[in-house]
Amino acid sequence: MEVESTLSSYRIFNAVAEAGNISKAAKELFISQPAISKAVSKLEQSLSVKLFTRNSRGVKLTEEGALLYEYTCSAFESLRQGEESIRKIHSLGIGHIKIGVSTTLCKYLLLPYLQSFIHAYPHVKITIECRSTFETLAQLEEGKLDIGLIGKPSQAKTVDFFPLKNIQDTFVASPTYLENLKEREPSILGAPRELFERANLMLLDEKNITRLYIEDYFAKHNIRTGQVLEVSNMDLLIEFAKIGLGIGCVIREFVEKELENGTLEELPPIHPLAKRTVGFSYNKNAAQNDSVKRFINFYKGENHL
Repeated sequence: MEVESTLSSYRIFNAVAEAGNISKAAKELFISQPAISKAVSKLEQSLSVKLFTRNSRGVKLTEEGALLYEYTCSAFESLRQGEESIRKIHSLGIGHIKIGVSTTLCKYLLLPYLQSFIHAYPHVKITIECRSTFETLAQLEEGKLDIGLIGKPSQAKTVDFFPLKNIQDTFVASPTYLENLKEREPSILGAPRELFERANLMLLDEKNITRLYIEDYFAKHNIRTGQVLEVSNMDLLIEFAKIGLGIGCVIREFVEKELENGTLEELPPIHPLAKRTVGFSYNKNAAQNDSVKRFINFYKGENHL
């Protein structure tokens, strides 16, 4: 028997078993008595068993019929629960979103934004995977992530990018580190090119898109660097700069407090650094669930930049 007709036959079977009477079941289902009898007969033929015994008052389940009824009741209850779960997901906005983001952007940009989204949709489950922009882009294209918070990619055929904020790269150091440099080589602070060659320069590692941007900046303006300390994330880089370990290349928006209270000093660049854009991305070709669509509509509805 086909699945659709089997499900219909089982519904009729359950109705007859519960009513104990074909005529009563026909009225409840708004189906003619002959149609009810035919459906039960077809089900009995399919299973090669007798499901009901007839008597003057109606019908009674056989032993086999009673066993089948236990299973059909359980099956229809599971279907009911499934339908209820789907309705709940739709009405409450329950769902799951997987977001890829670097640890730096996660702390300074994503978490404050998520606070607003979760307030609006408290039942959505959020999974955050801390990855570089390159890794996030690759996983977006492979369909392993729903959303990415990344620097604007130069090329991304399948990814839609929505700008969230402009950021400014800058070079900072602690007053103590700069004072020590001045004592060691009095003329170095007045010669920016020599400063980059002789100072301990702290940069993010080569897997980070910020590092590639800065390396391109150095090459474009023929800036030579001396000792370079690679750091895995921006927070560590900022902390190393604060304790006087060297000159750090950081995002200005993330050290505004330190610049205001004098913990760090900003060094004038040899050439101006162009601002970069970060934003949310998703795979245009991937099917999005309702929660992802809500997230996309939510961030596109916000005022950014």
